[in-house]
Amino acid sequence: MYKKQTRAAYVFLFPGLLLIILFIFVPVVLNFIYSFYRWSAFSISKEFIGFENYITLFKDEIIYVAIKNNIIFAVLSLIFQVFVAMVLAGMLEYKVIRRFQPFFRTAYFIPSLMSITVSGLLFQLIYSPRTGFINKILEILGIAAENIDLLGKGSTAIYAVTMVSQWQYTGYAVMLFLIAMQKVPEEYYEAAIMDGAGFVKRFIFVTVPLIKETIMVNMVITVIGAFKVFDEIYVMTQGGPGRASEVLGTYLFRSGFRNDVMGYASAIATLIFVITFMLSLLQIKLSDIKLSG
Repeated sequence: MYKKQTRAAYVFLFPGLLLIILFIFVPVVLNFIYSFYRWSAFSISKEFIGFENYITLFKDEIIYVAIKNNIIFAVLSLIFQVFVAMVLAGMLEYKVIRRFQPFFRTAYFIPSLMSITVSGLLFQLIYSPRTGFINKILEILGIAAENIDLLGKGSTAIYAVTMVSQWQYTGYAVMLFLIAMQKVPEEYYEAAIMDGAGFVKRFIFVTVPLIKETIMVNMVITVIGAFKVFDEIYVMTQGGPGRASEVLGTYLFRSGFRNDVMGYASAIATLIFVITFMLSLLQIKLSDIKLSG
């Protein structure tokens, strides 16, 4: 009976496993192999060049600019999609605000349902130095006396684009934290109240420790997403002005589909894979240490 159940399980798992192998593992391996060749999309043959693409990669200044921008994206995403989202979720669980929770849940979640292209075009209008209201707000607050082109200025472009992503996905993170918080047994809060703990102390010493798994999962998803980001940058700035908002994803696209150096683009893709894979392992290892502690 056990052997029959095992065989049946393998039969049901095989189609999904086959798809994963064909569309995930095989492309990753092929991409790594292609990174050792010089080739273009229209070339008949590929020229083996060994580690030349990787040597060029680590000498390329644009790569370091792109990594820096990805790190900025990751740090801001962690601040908003983990810390701010967790605080917002905690506030929605406060008994005075809880009655209005359905309204806030809907309001926070709606942006994540929008297309990234639509969000990018919307914020291009919002950031516009002529018609956008961001400059009007800055002027009222006395921060800027003249209109600033946030997307057209090298020092602000990456931050402006990054904030669009935070606006769109922080609400989704709030929903994840709310689900986790609502699974915390009420007995823990009742015991904390009996000990005289206020709302803030209950949040810090009861809620946060009991949703550590959700925090770590959200951190992993957020960091990986920050190093894979492409759509927001491409829609709003295409990596400009100059290379000010270039990230690894847009530089990969530019190298492969604009400059037609597919081998070099494969090397960039391998770099993205290695970075996201190592960060995932690191965060999972840290989560194991924290959870076991």
